[in-house]
Amino acid sequence: MSAEGVVQAALLAALRGVVGLNGVFEGPPVKATPPYAELGETLSGDWSVKDRDGRELRLMVTVRDVGELSARAQALGDAVGAAIAGVPRDLGAWRIASLVFVRSRLLRPAPGRWSVVVEHRVRVLAAD
Repeated sequence: MSAEGVVQAALLAALRGVVGLNGVFEGPPVKATPPYAELGETLSGDWSVKDRDGRELRLMVTVRDVGELSARAQALGDAVGAAIAGVPRDLGAWRIASLVFVRSRLLRPAPGRWSVVVEHRVRVLAAD
């Protein structure tokens, strides 16, 4: 399986363990009840070394919520970040060399709606 597919599968598994989310989706869901998380687009570039294939991935996860205040959305964003940080480093054919938090953003797309976007950089190398 591709590095992108392996990392996304590990990410989905980790996010499904976040307490308080009503679902985790690979993209915008057709039907979902907030709060939920969705994986954004994955950006991928070459990060190969002399003797092994490698990829650098940029992963974005968006938590969507509704309410008067942003506190729950922010807490879920923090929980999502912690879940991502806990993704296992050994992913079978690929191994995570580094997993780094890049940034998060709190957005208010409409009154009473909140989105927290959490972005990480993951560098993986093909296992020996």
